[in-house]
Amino acid sequence: MCSRYRVRQALSVLGFVAATALLPLAGAAQEATPAEAPAMIPAERVPFFHDWQSSPHAKADARAFTNWDDKGEIPEACSRCHSTPGFLDYIGADGSAVGSVEAKAPTGTVIGCMACHNETTRQMSGVTFPSGQRVEDLGAEARCMTCHQGRESTLSVNRAVAGIGDDTVSPDLAFINVHYRAAGATLMGTLARGGYEYDGQTYASRRRHAEPFDSCITCHELHSVQPKVEPCAACHDRVTDRESLRTIRKGKVDYDGDGDVTEGIAAEVTALHERLLEAIKAYGKDVAGTAIAYDGHAHPYFFIDKDSSGSVEEGEAVGDNKYASWTPRLLRAAYNYQFVAKDPGAYAHNAPYVLQLMHDSLADLDKAAVEGLVRP
Repeated sequence: MCSRYRVRQALSVLGFVAATALLPLAGAAQEATPAEAPAMIPAERVPFFHDWQSSPHAKADARAFTNWDDKGEIPEACSRCHSTPGFLDYIGADGSAVGSVEAKAPTGTVIGCMACHNETTRQMSGVTFPSGQRVEDLGAEARCMTCHQGRESTLSVNRAVAGIGDDTVSPDLAFINVHYRAAGATLMGTLARGGYEYDGQTYASRRRHAEPFDSCITCHELHSVQPKVEPCAACHDRVTDRESLRTIRKGKVDYDGDGDVTEGIAAEVTALHERLLEAIKAYGKDVAGTAIAYDGHAHPYFFIDKDSSGSVEEGEAVGDNKYASWTPRLLRAAYNYQFVAKDPGAYAHNAPYVLQLMHDSLADLDKAAVEGLVRP
């Protein structure tokens, strides 16, 4: 890692001394009075520093923290989750208004100790999601969900398509990206309405698991944020490592129609996800009139499939080739496809919810596509 990225990590832990007296977590450092606190603490003495250092929150060379380096500052809309100063601004820990970012943040930080360990976060227990719906009594999970909630919702999609016929191609429409790692919205289900929920349907609420493994911080390692394995293995005998978490399932209902009720629920989610993409492609070509393809690594993700190959070929994943033949029906389905795609742990966070979203998207595109399928 080059020196400027080491500086990012150093800047993000400099505030640790002020935070040590506020750590509410078992195993953290003993509370220190101002008289006892040293001016600086070497990184190796910071509790959980090495765990945090291995996490995405500390990945100083990641685009999540370097995207604005050439500008020298991070805009308000992004800084709340892509810098420590921006997050502190958003939650009001810097004395500013709560729930908004008042100033651009400087580049050069990651999500460090002070972002989560301060007096303000200790008091946080609720989160307002992009839908405008607020969930209370979250406790420490509120820290996680403040950022891991996405940036769009049923509400924003409905606003975009209002007044346009379901199958009308409109130049006023563009793809709506939920953003990344919206695990909190997935977990909360219809309490957050992070996925696109179709009128007339009911959707799963918060996904519950047997205590004590029923929260972000009991299912993920606290500072590395990696999923825990050993607690799962105690009840799920097929679990031996993180990858094998995908083998877990509870029921015997076949949601993807392949006849296999022994595969992990992750496989059911993946199969229905793939089926939805095929339906999106068919609709784009046959109804919207322009072939469409998807590339999960290139913004804005959906592109014109010039050769109708079904995939994005070299030279197609560019802004000038972005897909533009959107209808409300196609946009809703594509939004849900992306909602699931950008939460790789969706099968664990709330499988019923994402299966419902995809089932309904399929049915809206083509009723025949869900014949023989069971909706959770």
